[in-house]
Amino acid sequence: MQRWSHLVGAGASVLDVACGTGRHVRWFVQRGCVVTGVDRDAEALSSLNDVARTVTADIENGPWPLSGERFDAVVVTKYLWRALLPTLVASLNDHGVLIYETFSQGNASVGKPSNPNFLLRTGELLTAAAGLRVVAFEEGYLGPPASDQPARFVQRLVAVREPPSVTEPIRYPL
Repeated sequence: MQRWSHLVGAGASVLDVACGTGRHVRWFVQRGCVVTGVDRDAEALSSLNDVARTVTADIENGPWPLSGERFDAVVVTKYLWRALLPTLVASLNDHGVLIYETFSQGNASVGKPSNPNFLLRTGELLTAAAGLRVVAFEEGYLGPPASDQPARFVQRLVAVREPPSVTEPIRYPL
């Protein structure tokens, strides 16, 4: 997430989906963004009440609580609810940035999650981002880094909604 946060400027509206206790909410707030965190766990969100706007909602079994709202960035990590993918893409403003990372097929061979319902299929994020300009995409195995994270299979996507009036390609710094 931090690797691509330079694409989200100070003052930007950011939506963190399934934010939990808000690691990324806090990161973007520190960068001067106006952040909304959504999660079904009200207790986890309670630590963010003084930091950001929080929305408690079961986004898998209820209606999307932010219907009609648009954001300059939508961030998602370690979460997949396929039915929500089109809504997340539709929630981007023009020039809005989608930063998404979660587990993918193959992860069952190294740990949890192992349920195929929670593992992206090959290239699935690219399909979900159809119509957006892909800035970066990675898919594959990540061995255990120096931190405490276990080995895992992931997909990572960074994509931007370019307005229809853009005729010259915009160069996004890597």
